[in-house]
Amino acid sequence: MVEFSGLVPIIKKAVYAGGEILIKNMGKLTQSDIDIKAKNDFVTRVDKQSEDCIVGILKEKTPDFDILTEESKPLVTKSRYRWIIDPLDGTTNYIHSFPFFAISIALEEAGTIVLGMVYEPIRKELFFAEKGKGAYLNGKKIKVSTKISLEESFLATGFPFRAHNYIDTYLGIFKEMFLNSSGIRRAGSAVLDLCYTACGRLDGFWEMGLSAWDVAAGSLFINEAGGRVTDWEGGCDYIIGRTIVGSNGNIHEDMLSIIKKKYKK
Repeated sequence: MVEFSGLVPIIKKAVYAGGEILIKNMGKLTQSDIDIKAKNDFVTRVDKQSEDCIVGILKEKTPDFDILTEESKPLVTKSRYRWIIDPLDGTTNYIHSFPFFAISIALEEAGTIVLGMVYEPIRKELFFAEKGKGAYLNGKKIKVSTKISLEESFLATGFPFRAHNYIDTYLGIFKEMFLNSSGIRRAGSAVLDLCYTACGRLDGFWEMGLSAWDVAAGSLFINEAGGRVTDWEGGCDYIIGRTIVGSNGNIHEDMLSIIKKKYKK
């Protein structure tokens, strides 16, 4: 049985080390440092350096844990435990020195996310949650917002650059959300959008085409902060199902209603 509290200093060491790499290299990338994985989908040498650093720190203390990261093939040992890592969420932002990016690490136990940590190195904000023990920002407990209606709510989203066949559907959803809310932001980091929803800066977030490393930690934060997270059909398949809605809970059904009118698998 793993004592999760004993892992917290290790995760913190990993995200801080990765964050130091990001800050040190920000604004210094050349074209040769950037690879194109697909249209509008980039990876830099800094993503890889951050990942290598984080994985090295985690493997040193938990050598038997599986590891899933954005930039590497899964390291599978058939463990009960798996690290889910995004060494740089918001790569396009980072390439352009747009200061909205983060590092995300989550721990999964037998299919359930039990620990999450996100570090935003520009503002030095550290989000953390352990399942059943609340969510925290720089050591202070956080809660979702108390907004009741969608009309007064402040939302965030991201566009499906990996799912171009859904763009018309997505724009239809965006239009209805825009017309029925107080505003929408698209800042380019799903990890931070989920964090911001958990601490009440945003009231809700939706996106599609995401991967486990984009949502694992952030979804835990929202749940532990008193909010609600589902897939676009209202179910629980948001870690690997590639659609997600996170909210303060009060506006969740209204958001799902708009999505369900427009979206069909």
